[in-house]
Amino acid sequence: MVYRGSVLIFVTVKGEQVKKLKLICFTLLFLMLLAGYGFYCSVCKLEKSSYVIQNRKIIEEFRILQLSDLHNSTFGHSNEKLLSLVSAQSPDLILITGDLLNSDDDRVDIAYDLISGLCTIAPVYVSLGNHEVEYQDKFGVDIAGMYEEAGAVVLEKEYVDISINGQQLRIGGIYGYCLPAEYLSTGEAAPEECRFLTEFQNTERYTILMCHMPACWIVNDGISEWDVDCVFAGHAHGGQIRIPFIGGLWAPDQGWFPGKECGLYFSDDESKVMVLSRGLGSTETVPRLNNIPEVVVVDFMPKESGR
Repeated sequence: MVYRGSVLIFVTVKGEQVKKLKLICFTLLFLMLLAGYGFYCSVCKLEKSSYVIQNRKIIEEFRILQLSDLHNSTFGHSNEKLLSLVSAQSPDLILITGDLLNSDDDRVDIAYDLISGLCTIAPVYVSLGNHEVEYQDKFGVDIAGMYEEAGAVVLEKEYVDISINGQQLRIGGIYGYCLPAEYLSTGEAAPEECRFLTEFQNTERYTILMCHMPACWIVNDGISEWDVDCVFAGHAHGGQIRIPFIGGLWAPDQGWFPGKECGLYFSDDESKVMVLSRGLGSTETVPRLNNIPEVVVVDFMPKESGR
């Protein structure tokens, strides 16, 4: 009887161990499937983020659509899914804030074809990202010229004054960190960047600046120091891996858990704003996760007096 009892106890203990093992296996399988789905969505899906920006300089409504950090990604054949989503938004202007291609990949057809398609929807303005700059240095190709051949207006430390729906705008583009002028004395700020921004902000028009690098606008308070009404930026990839209820894990020039990796960020007096896109692709060793590629749509509207 003792022998049987011992066997019985052994079988009972073994049965409990099997149950625990099954629970662990099912939990791991669930987490793997969840991670796989998150990875799939972060590569293949598209998401639209919509914002409204009001300002007293704005007298007529207009809509801007921003794309950033494509990194040679494709959404459907010849990016037809991306082009279809952009077209459905009926933008007045399309802004591309850099890194359409990859600096270590000699392919330029994806970026060229996308710009060509976008130009059939609305006027396209482009500023360069670090991958365009590195590509030009590595392959000796005039990327700015190529983008313009595809139909875009490329702005690098340049601006244009335009009118959209009767609204007077100044659109500019710059690749750089755009540190406030106070950093000139320390040698950290670039004089040519400061000269351009000083000239760019000298207008009564509503000013919109494309700048791939966001860090100094939100970390070094450039959004409050420079008199630029709206900055469109990218580069941060939304923190690459997004953790629920926490946000992005890591962003270039901002480090771990940056806290500011996508969305709207206002100046101290809330009169100026930066629009930071999560972007569409990535070249990082760690893939995007829980980070659906983003198309940003901003409706600019008049601000009522007293509000």
